[in-house]
Amino acid sequence: MQIEFKLNGKEYNMEVSSTLRLVDLLREELGLTGTKEGCGEGECGSCTVIMNGKAVNSCLVLALQIRGQEILTIEALEKDGQLDKLQHSFIQNGAVQCGYCTPGMLMSAKALLMTNPNPTDEEIKISIAGNLCRCTGYNKIVTAIKEAADGKY
Repeated sequence: MQIEFKLNGKEYNMEVSSTLRLVDLLREELGLTGTKEGCGEGECGSCTVIMNGKAVNSCLVLALQIRGQEILTIEALEKDGQLDKLQHSFIQNGAVQCGYCTPGMLMSAKALLMTNPNPTDEEIKISIAGNLCRCTGYNKIVTAIKEAADGKY
């Protein structure tokens, strides 16, 4: 089936199968490997992207469902060689360990800051509740998001 969508600011018109998932479209068809797949069941959040301003698990979205939608992936955060303030804050605060959950965590945080530029710690925790991290214990992640929101970076 033919779909048109906007991805990271660029318009696409593609033929996709009815069973193709968004995560596979991104990684296999478009070569955008920043979005990770951890569980394939929407439980870990490593495949989180932003669809029309909301964080979604791309492993649970069929490519057909993005027709007419706007998608942002981790690749959209860097602009002209400059890291997004969230990326910079994650690095400065040691919120990156193995890095597998980081793209999904950043996209969940970005979706939050797009709608709530000054979140409380509790709102940050709720926004990343669907993202599992085995390495950091979340404290540094919450701090990094808070500092990025506060304009420290």
